[in-house]
This record gives sequence, C-alpha cells and structure tokens, in this order.
Amino acid sequence: MEINILQLIEGAKKARGLTVIIDVFRAFSTACYAFSRGVNRIIPVGDLELAYSLKEENMDYILMGERQGKILPGFDFGNSPTHILEADLTAKTVVHTTSAGTQGIVNATQADEIITASFVNAAAVSEYIKVKNPAVVSLVCMGNACEYEAEEDTLCAQYLKNALEGKPCLKKGEIKEILQKNAGQRFFDPASQAWAPKTDFQLCTDLDRFNFVLKAIKNKEGYYQLQRV
Repeated sequence: MEINILQLIEGAKKARGLTVIIDVFRAFSTACYAFSRGVNRIIPVGDLELAYSLKEENMDYILMGERQGKILPGFDFGNSPTHILEADLTAKTVVHTTSAGTQGIVNATQADEIITASFVNAAAVSEYIKVKNPAVVSLVCMGNACEYEAEEDTLCAQYLKNALEGKPCLKKGEIKEILQKNAGQRFFDPASQAWAPKTDFQLCTDLDRFNFVLKAIKNKEGYYQLQRV
C-alpha cells in the first residue's frame, strides 16, 4: 500500500486511489457530529451560491458552514460541533460549505473513492482502509482556508499513516496537548467564542468518538453527498 500525504487544493487535485480528505478544525469533525444527531445525508459544496441555490430549491434543507470561520447569512448553523450538539437533525439533508474541507471533496476529481476524516473517527477510517486494501492511499490535509498548512490536519494524516503501517500512534491526551499549544489556541480566544467556542476544541480532538466513516458519493444530480458507512 502506497500512502501519500498531500496538502491543500493542489493536493486534492493530485490525489489518486482511495482519497481521504482531512479537516480536523472543523468541517469533518462537525459532519460526524451532524450524523450523530440524525442527519440523513450531507451535500458538501465548494461554491457558496450553489449552497443558497440548493436551499431555495429545497426549503427543508439545512444550511451549515462558514467563511473565515463564521456562520454565513441565512445559514441555520455555522461550522461548530458545539452548536449542533443538541440539535434534532433527524432525517434532514444538510448542505455544508466551508473554506477548506468541502473544497477538498469537490477538487479530488482523480480519486477512485473519497472519504473524509478527523480525529473523531480516525480508527474507523484506518480500519476501513485496511479492509479495502487499496494500492494507493492519498491523505489530503486541507489546511486553513486552503491557503496554508494546518498543524491539526497534518498531525491527523500522520496518525492515520502510522495506524496503517502498524506504527505507534499518539494518545488522545498527547494530541490535545500538542494542538492546544498552537493550532487550537483560537478556540480559547474570548473574541471568537460566539463562532468558535472552546468546547469545539474538545469535541474535535475527542479521539475515536465515532465508529463510522463518511463516504462521498455522487448523486443523480451530479453533486457529492456524504453518507455514513
């Protein structure tokens, strides 16, 4: 099994084989929490106007996402797992658009298969890949707004690579300690609590909280949708 760690939009475009789009803070952590609240499917889109258009055509859809970390006008939720932790999303369809994570899905045009990953479902992702046993695995770190590398995504990619290669992996406490020093600092800034509360840091680093994988599948309308597998 050839395992490659790639970065940002260019990495997504180069991804081959079984492709894992990684966004720890916060897209694909939030997506897992959404499914735990009963969501039927998530439609990840890169274009903001497409998100609004889908809502106009389907008024029962839920809009979730961010730009520059903050909730968007007309959206039901931002990109915060804290804000959906108690929400009843039973059988709902969510349209999800973010500055990084969802951009990776729509740009991974050469991938054989696309799944998403974060620390909250890392073990499930690694076991899924082991069962599939593909010739090539692309671990794509989406970074901060797809503009520069993010410590948390690269750490998650290395964690998955180690797990797949049978090497020692960091423990939950070690992950939290590393990320709280640098990448996670923004969640403890008093000025950002309305849209990036400190509880988001705890929820996004809750290693292996979920035992499922989210797979991106093209629907008949030509959009990707994330489904729990």
